[in-house]
Amino acid sequence: MNQLQGAPWLVAHRSMLKPNQPMRISLLGNDYVLWQDSQGAINALSNACPHMGAMLSEGWCVEKPDGNSTVACPFHALEFDRAGCTLLPSSNKPTKSLLQPLELIIQGDFVWTYGGHEPKLSIPGIMNEIASEYEFIGVTGNRSIPTDILSLLLNMHDYNHQNGTHRELFEIEEVQVKQFIDEGLHSHAYLSQPRKQPTLRDILRNPGQLAMPQVLEAHLENFFPFMGLLHAENKLLSLKECHFYLPETEHQSRVFVLMYMKAHSPIAHLIKGNLLKLIDIVVEQDAKVLGKIYPDTEQRIKLNNEVGMDWVRRNFASFPAIAEPNLSRQWVA
Repeated sequence: MNQLQGAPWLVAHRSMLKPNQPMRISLLGNDYVLWQDSQGAINALSNACPHMGAMLSEGWCVEKPDGNSTVACPFHALEFDRAGCTLLPSSNKPTKSLLQPLELIIQGDFVWTYGGHEPKLSIPGIMNEIASEYEFIGVTGNRSIPTDILSLLLNMHDYNHQNGTHRELFEIEEVQVKQFIDEGLHSHAYLSQPRKQPTLRDILRNPGQLAMPQVLEAHLENFFPFMGLLHAENKLLSLKECHFYLPETEHQSRVFVLMYMKAHSPIAHLIKGNLLKLIDIVVEQDAKVLGKIYPDTEQRIKLNNEVGMDWVRRNFASFPAIAEPNLSRQWVA
């Protein structure tokens, strides 16, 4: 995959990695095995065993006396260290590196990588700031979706689809894009979304509704092409909903969401689990639609509020160059 090379990708949060349990990740057409040893060191190698191609992520980890660990092939139990070296049964000497390690950038609990390509964008510091100031609620919405990364990004920056894809979940009656600030590969969108008043039955079925006011005022901060943040404030809590996007293959993408909050009321702590479930449903609804579209369809209709989608298309076409915005730098409805 040649598109979007040089962008930073958040492949995992440390909470997603159980000690000494290998995990498969895919990025830009390549598969890797990712694991964390008992000392907290995180490693990644190409996932295909150089003997007969077995997936190392289907194997296991072997902990060593110094706390480091190797990953063992499920086919013949060959062990590979973090450098991709192994000991053959007939020798006590390690081989040269037979598997290419994936270079990782570990920032606290965040596992970033450029996928082996020359960096073209820097990793923004905002996630470190959020992690230092807000309570981590958890990871949700983690799934691969059978769609290309452009279709995924267009969906995530489509400010109209709440009325369709998420109609029953939020019962939003109207979407108003009040302001869009275009800063090249970085943008801010401010939305106002009046919703139908939930009934008592709606609240009992989904207590997370208590965290949603009659009018959803949303501030969306976007970092092309890898991250989108929802900044939300209400009387119960301050919420940071952090969406991450990854191009796994040409026709498959991955998304997951990290949730952080500051509680302004004890009720906020009671609904943390409901918030995670709510966002998981949102991602599942998006995945269902994205898995059933014709991505090459010519767009012959244009709706209001497509400013975010225009921003995606422009940046996708020009990446990694920062094109002169064809939107005003500070567009106000």
